[in-house]
Amino acid sequence: MDERKLPALSSYRWVILGIIALMDMISNYTQFQISALATQIMPALHISPAQFSSLLMAPMLVAVFLSIPSGMLADKFGAKKIVTIGCIVSVIGAYGRLFAHNFITMMLMLMMFGIYMALLNANTIKIFSTWFKQDTNVAMGIFFASASVGITLSQLTSSLFASVSAAYIFSSTVLLILTVLWIIFVKDTPKGEPVPKSEPVTKYLRVVIKSKKTWLVGISGGIGSAATMSFTGILPQALINGKGIAIASAGAIASVATIGSLIGSLVAPAVTHHLNRAKPYMVLTRIVAGISIFATWFTPAGGLMMANLVIGGLFGAANGPLMQGMVAEFPEIGPKYAGSAGGLVGTMQLLLSYVLTVVISAIAGQNYLVTFAIQAILTASTMILIMILPDANHVRD
Repeated sequence: MDERKLPALSSYRWVILGIIALMDMISNYTQFQISALATQIMPALHISPAQFSSLLMAPMLVAVFLSIPSGMLADKFGAKKIVTIGCIVSVIGAYGRLFAHNFITMMLMLMMFGIYMALLNANTIKIFSTWFKQDTNVAMGIFFASASVGITLSQLTSSLFASVSAAYIFSSTVLLILTVLWIIFVKDTPKGEPVPKSEPVTKYLRVVIKSKKTWLVGISGGIGSAATMSFTGILPQALINGKGIAIASAGAIASVATIGSLIGSLVAPAVTHHLNRAKPYMVLTRIVAGISIFATWFTPAGGLMMANLVIGGLFGAANGPLMQGMVAEFPEIGPKYAGSAGGLVGTMQLLLSYVLTVVISAIAGQNYLVTFAIQAILTASTMILIMILPDANHVRD
């Protein structure tokens, strides 16, 4: 594409991206405090491992029901108004954890906290396509990387607080500050650009439902997320029970994959920017990621395994920003319907990632070789959908 024909981008886009990336980082930081503080939280709430898993997934559960409606409403009224409402409710839920002393109240608070996560994630495609246009996948890469940063920081710092309450107060206050920044500084469109004409809410959904390519992006993302979640969840157990690695060492080794994911999210958009066609590279990433997952079971513990996990994370996270960045480029979608499209993609990803993770566990049980094999097959299989979809560098051609 001739660079001279590309639309000019507002420098204010970096302010928008910075606030959104920080909001995504604190959302993951807060969600995974449950995991980092599990040894203190579980006895205090008198909960079982199953209930603990439910608390960890509570913010994501909300997104299943809110992603599509929030995307439709953002297309009609603007993403800023919709996400602002979610932020206010989520701040209440985040601070409400201080007063949650049993499973039911904590579940309710975490679901309230998850509301802004659902609304923001559903509308990132819309926001980034409006502000970054041809560089949407770059913004998506930074957004995806911010999640990895939040998870890593949560695991590293949560134990440093004097108490669980202190940890809750810190993350809640950061969210409150970011909510204020969102309200003050975030804008729906760059200065001088017209706001798309509002249409009946149902039309946004009708347009998106008819987009086969949007469905394929959602299905691909769901399959990939399921494989990743299953792999991340089972890896520490496999290292401890299957390879006899100490608990502390297993956790440290397993966390290495996050480093690869962070790098992959940032590097992939930059790599494809310099390629004429992105599709061969995207297919290659799925093959390498699948091989890496399967090879984990046969790789000896130590430097070789950590290198394999970094490679797996690097290639495994490469396609997420590229695939989601494509959606607003589909001729039938564009920025006007990107909120509803993002809602559909988000819903498909969450539903498939949850269902397929359960299916993998049911089929493989505690057989780690079979588990890794299924995860590898699912990861590699998404290359079929990539080949069906338009090339990420030539979506409108």
